[in-house]
Amino acid sequence: MTQLSMPPQLTSSAPQSAHRTDHRVLDTDHRALDLEQKARLVSGGDTFRSSGEPAIGMHPVVCSDGPVGVRGERWDEADTALLLPCATALAASWDEELVARMGGLLAAEARRKGVHVVLAPTLNLHRSPLGGRNFECFSEDPLLTARIGAAYVAGVQARGVAATAKHYVANDSETERLTVDARVDERTLREVYLAPFEAAVRAGVWAVMSAYNRVNGTSMVEHPLLAEPLKGEWGFDGLVVSDWGSVHEADGPGAAACDLAMPGPNPAWGAALAAAVRAGRVPADALDDKVERMLRLARRVGAFDPPAAGGRAPVPTDPATRGALRAAAVAGTVLLHNPQRLLPLEESALRRVALIGPNAATARVQGGGSASVFPAAPVSPLAGLRAALDPAVELVHAPGVRTNLRPTPLAAADCVLPDGSAPGVLVRYLAADGSLVHAEARATGRVLEPTGEVDLAPVRTIEVATRFTAPSAGRWRLGVVGLGALRLEADGEVLLEEYVAPLSDDPTYLHVSPSFRQVELELAEGQQVALLARRAVEEPHGRVLVLAADRPEAELEREFAHAVELAAAADVAVVVVGTTDEHESEGFDRAGLRLPGRQDELVAAVAAANPRTVVVVNTGSPVLLPWRERVGAVLTCWFPGQEGGDALAEVLLGRAEPGGRLPTTWPDAEADCPVYGTAPTDGRLEYAEGLHLGHRGWLRTDRSPAYWFGHGLGWGEWRYLALGAPSAPAADGSRTVRVVLRNEGPRRSRETVQLYLSRPGSELERPVRWLAGFGAAEAGPGEQVEVELRLPARALEHWSVAERGWRIEPGTFVLQAGPHCGELPLAAALTVGA
Repeated sequence: MTQLSMPPQLTSSAPQSAHRTDHRVLDTDHRALDLEQKARLVSGGDTFRSSGEPAIGMHPVVCSDGPVGVRGERWDEADTALLLPCATALAASWDEELVARMGGLLAAEARRKGVHVVLAPTLNLHRSPLGGRNFECFSEDPLLTARIGAAYVAGVQARGVAATAKHYVANDSETERLTVDARVDERTLREVYLAPFEAAVRAGVWAVMSAYNRVNGTSMVEHPLLAEPLKGEWGFDGLVVSDWGSVHEADGPGAAACDLAMPGPNPAWGAALAAAVRAGRVPADALDDKVERMLRLARRVGAFDPPAAGGRAPVPTDPATRGALRAAAVAGTVLLHNPQRLLPLEESALRRVALIGPNAATARVQGGGSASVFPAAPVSPLAGLRAALDPAVELVHAPGVRTNLRPTPLAAADCVLPDGSAPGVLVRYLAADGSLVHAEARATGRVLEPTGEVDLAPVRTIEVATRFTAPSAGRWRLGVVGLGALRLEADGEVLLEEYVAPLSDDPTYLHVSPSFRQVELELAEGQQVALLARRAVEEPHGRVLVLAADRPEAELEREFAHAVELAAAADVAVVVVGTTDEHESEGFDRAGLRLPGRQDELVAAVAAANPRTVVVVNTGSPVLLPWRERVGAVLTCWFPGQEGGDALAEVLLGRAEPGGRLPTTWPDAEADCPVYGTAPTDGRLEYAEGLHLGHRGWLRTDRSPAYWFGHGLGWGEWRYLALGAPSAPAADGSRTVRVVLRNEGPRRSRETVQLYLSRPGSELERPVRWLAGFGAAEAGPGEQVEVELRLPARALEHWSVAERGWRIEPGTFVLQAGPHCGELPLAAALTVGA
């Protein structure tokens, strides 16, 4: 793969912007359009396409959700994609080169699927550990998010695909996300929440997405922050696209700096925008600027070129691609706890391994919402470990507990088509008169949209039919997911008939995870029953229909005891616990930090039965670990992407070192979190903590978290020896800092060296200390190395509200270096003038 040059670190230098386009060409195109054509050009053509303009040879610009896969224009199991580790896992690598390579893979996926614009990266912060979309964001820290985000942008755009920095700005939680008013003071906005977006602009990002929420009373789709500092001070010459469905009228967003309203057609934009310009409510030059930016983006991504001929290439399955994704998962895996060096496991001593937990046999590889894709072949921990272990080693498995909150879609293993010809379900799309519009066989009971190009305009009813065979006896819980008029039949008998009204107009709720209904049916083991689910289609309510079945409760009780028995008789027990896309998702925040269901109880019981217990935490965000001191080792693999199972096996068996360091602080108790709740009061969410989110907030308390920001163990034992005096400032104001350290462990290892700043006696309110730089060291046993870290000028600066600019407070700063923000053995002074 082509080596990518890294973007410059964020400094206080003059605004700069990459990839400028010849404005004379744009002006020529611009003059060829009349008012209606201009307004149409900056309006969505459909869900994921802008409106093209044949008069100037411009094709629609195609967008797709990210950030860890390119779904394309379809959302269907038949349209698979590469799936990267989640954004938190990528940030846990603290490795910009790796993240840029992942960006390159995403760009190749975008090109394969005919996509011009990837709607990622998400540059919002982990303000609260309850944030439902934290897995889609990089970190709690503005500098780490800025550097990882800039690398992501560089990787995607190096292949001519636009990245989109989102959601601008303060969209850091999901509760009331369409309307919430985030109240943030100016200095905090500049130093914390805007900083990653500024870094993305300095890296040359081609698109920015405005958020749904309000900031200090004004909707972001028409907020002055889109003009200043984004398009003015920072020099952003790209396109501002609205978040989907956030433009409700032409005048405000039209006069402001929103450039493209998505999706379309939108009656509040397009012709309405042209009318607003004609009436003088929207300045003509505001529309012209939007058009110029739309044309500039179209040229950058090749929308003036003829569409590629031929069919789409299949999803890559070559060893190099899968190996890159596996390496990324390993790099983000964080070893949290390993006091007796249980890890890595000694393969030669293994005879029987018990793999326990609800996330062991099912690959829980991503969070929910618009960021999700259908991976072609996700590798579960069970599959990965089975492939890695010597065939002579016995590998036993039991889930122990169940954690699903929503009905489990029927799987092909338990059902056949109504005619018995093949495994799966039959989906039928019917017109108002009952005539068949389209029919197809599907592998599961989850139906989002038909495979292939189908005109859905006449469809008024969707049916899913199958013959289900009960794997065990008991009262099976049968479910239907969908909105509107629902009906469920078993062998012709109506079990459920109800009208399900929508509970929200949130797009994720309507089109991904709408309400469901369940009924119970007593079935004998092996009994087959003909099931039919039907829903009426009402256009605003989406077309989701899911036919589901869940095991009897009594069977789950037996599973718990069986799991503990297997663990007790094994050489080592590996317990894979965590969340799923039902617990962490766009559209809602988490209710708490405890593991769902009886998982904590399961870990405690396994650890009591076998002291050689390794716990793998498979989540996108922090969870409480009340048993962490009672187990032999704890590591988190986050949502690791499609190759997660193979990556986990490599780490457990010591074939690869867990390279991750925490990008966000993990608490020991919910009450200890400096920022916890995400619920607005009367529609307002006060960012009262100001600069002190995450580890900055923890440092102001007398409490310690379970694991500090930056924490992570490996196979080495690092001793920090010396911190050199910072160099004189370079032309951009940055300085060089050198750290000397030695690996005193038994194996070759990689260390993430972190640099923090503090300002004793400051006249300003400041964090106790803040991340100022980081870099990697690598050494064999007994080797000493020197790491050179870059201290950017911005790390010493603060935003002066009174002077409307970046300033340095004269005096002495203290530099500290170490393995994480709670352990910094080295210190040096840095005195600066005004």
